[in-house]
Amino acid sequence: MDKNTITGLVLIFLIFIAFSIYNSSRLNKSYEKIIEVADSLYARGDMENARAEYINALRFKPNKPEVVAKVNEINQILGFAPRPVEQDTTSKTQIPGSELLPAKDTATAEISLGAFSDAMKGSDDLITLENDKIELKISPKGGRVYSVRLKEYRTWDKRDLVLFSGDSTVFGFNFFTLDNRAIQTNNLYFTPVDERKNISVSSQPESVTLRLKAGEEGFIEYKYTLAPGKYSVDFMIAFRSLENVIASNQKSLTLDWRMYIPQQEQGRQNEENYTTIKFKYYQDDVDGLRLRSTKELEKTDITTKLSWVAFQDQFFSSVLISNEFFLNGSVTSTRTVNSPKYLRYFTAELGVPFDPATESNLSLKLYYGPNHISTLRKEGLELEKLVFLGKNIIGWINRFVIIPIFNWLEKYIGSYGIIILILTIIIKIVLLPLTFKSYQSQAKMLVLKPLVDELGKKFPRKEDAMKKQQATMDLYKRAGVNPMGGCLPMLLQMPILFAMFRFFPVSIELRQEAFLWAKDLSTYDSILTLPFKIPIYGDHVSLFTLLMTASTLITMKMTGSTGSSDQPGMKMMTYMMPVMFMLILNNFSSGLTYYYFLANILTYIQNIISKRFIDASKVLATLEENKKKPLKKSKWQQRLEEAARQRGINPPKR
Repeated sequence: MDKNTITGLVLIFLIFIAFSIYNSSRLNKSYEKIIEVADSLYARGDMENARAEYINALRFKPNKPEVVAKVNEINQILGFAPRPVEQDTTSKTQIPGSELLPAKDTATAEISLGAFSDAMKGSDDLITLENDKIELKISPKGGRVYSVRLKEYRTWDKRDLVLFSGDSTVFGFNFFTLDNRAIQTNNLYFTPVDERKNISVSSQPESVTLRLKAGEEGFIEYKYTLAPGKYSVDFMIAFRSLENVIASNQKSLTLDWRMYIPQQEQGRQNEENYTTIKFKYYQDDVDGLRLRSTKELEKTDITTKLSWVAFQDQFFSSVLISNEFFLNGSVTSTRTVNSPKYLRYFTAELGVPFDPATESNLSLKLYYGPNHISTLRKEGLELEKLVFLGKNIIGWINRFVIIPIFNWLEKYIGSYGIIILILTIIIKIVLLPLTFKSYQSQAKMLVLKPLVDELGKKFPRKEDAMKKQQATMDLYKRAGVNPMGGCLPMLLQMPILFAMFRFFPVSIELRQEAFLWAKDLSTYDSILTLPFKIPIYGDHVSLFTLLMTASTLITMKMTGSTGSSDQPGMKMMTYMMPVMFMLILNNFSSGLTYYYFLANILTYIQNIISKRFIDASKVLATLEENKKKPLKKSKWQQRLEEAARQRGINPPKR
């Protein structure tokens, strides 16, 4: 390793240190700025917004005692019962934002909620509504879906796959009554209309209806309807006789939805990369928070109408859909770095149309299911875009080429490892007309490599680099070789490689599918667990990643892509690239690294076959014959030499 390489590595290390210091300073400034705003709102008496800002501050610095105390104080002022700080029993660390979850003692708190006072107490008996796909537990408290279990799936460690459960979620309306009472329906008790506690859907849709009493005649009604074979639930909300409860000039209500996203897969890092919030603008495109974000807190305020909002992880989503539209919204995503159980904490506050003077209805739908393209497409409203397959040409290749071929192979082949192998072969065959010319160009350049190395010895000094380059180009031209001839075909293959990079990590078909030593093609294949964690690389050894790296180096060596012996720095950098990819992809889907390994092996075979079409003696004979002829200069070269003469520089003689 030469001096320049060592200097480069030291600089990279220093940059990492500087970035860490900068990032810490930035977080402190963001925290202080939010606290300043929150204190100002508190001083003005704007408790609702002050509470929201104090909670935002906790995203940057969880466990800050004075801020938690402030939130609890405002909860008392607004009539919310304080909630004890929730502890994760595994790690004994506070879960950020836990003070937002519904208070366990709200129903017994010594407060009055006016027309809703009778709803402060009730039954905690859960109601089960299930079909062949999902099982919903519905709680009278809040009238909300308490938990959702997907029957056809399991977690990586073989537990029931539950999207959310218990107090890890909030769902309800927040508003003020005419007598200025702060109401959170999530904390109040609904009364079931039906006495049934277990409802199984088999041949026709079944419903669960609950009502939240508001005074003598008023109520809010939730009706959940589940059909056979569906992951989606029709959710009807009715507001009746609330003109004496809610101000007549209030034309919208805030629907508050919050959820902790549990870890379901073995590779936490990979799962976090695809855990995000997405939303669809009304009659417009799908948008969302940035994937692979490392920010502690992300927040987006949406001032236009929305069709749906989704809380999604790598393979599953909970989606709130309006059959009309939401007026506006605000979403936040918080990293729960201190919790081994949860990945992120998501919140969504959505404005819904409301008119207390009339019998107002709200028609929604809840989707609880897999991020499976064909399943999502059946739900409409472009829900299939929850599966991010890349933008522009990358997404086009995945949607219209890779996925159709993959689905077709899936009909006839049971092993996904074999499907990936055949898919790789098909892609290589289709690209062969493009790549064959590239392989031929590389083979000819390998024939000329000894002559190029001789030129390196002839021009050893750095100041002779221009002469060496000119002589090398002349050599290629006399031999009838275009060194750039293979570049365009190789560039045309890049979209395929990027498409695969997007396709494999989000393909639920590969989830928990074993092949050879890989127990799950959707996550890393670990053949050895390390007793320590290596930065970037992780705490395990992935064999497919090692095979991918080794095959890449062998292919590069064969094609002469590792640089020449007189450029040790360049040669070192060329070798470092596969090693860097090994570090990064060690935690990625084993299906992806298996594909790259297969692609390298097929490239190696194609190179060997291509060499058989190249006659080395013929290439050298062409070179010797052309040496006797004067080399015709291109117009571009003539202009360069003329410009050099005008500057007093003599061009190299031939």
